[in-house]
Amino acid sequence: MAEIVNLRMARKDRARNAKEREAQANRAVHGESKATKAARKADEARAAALLDGVRREPD
Repeated sequence: MAEIVNLRMARKDRARNAKEREAQANRAVHGESKATKAARKADEARAAALLDGVRREPD
């Protein structure tokens, strides 16, 4: 037998889940402290400088 589904409750659950996913994405983007952002950017800059330093120039 198929499960009986209350469409109103299913619609509310779907909206609630969508809002939670959006909130989670926003927390990931905006949830970093200033010090964490600076450290991450410094690490990225250090990695980029390292790659540029070992790059071989074509002759």
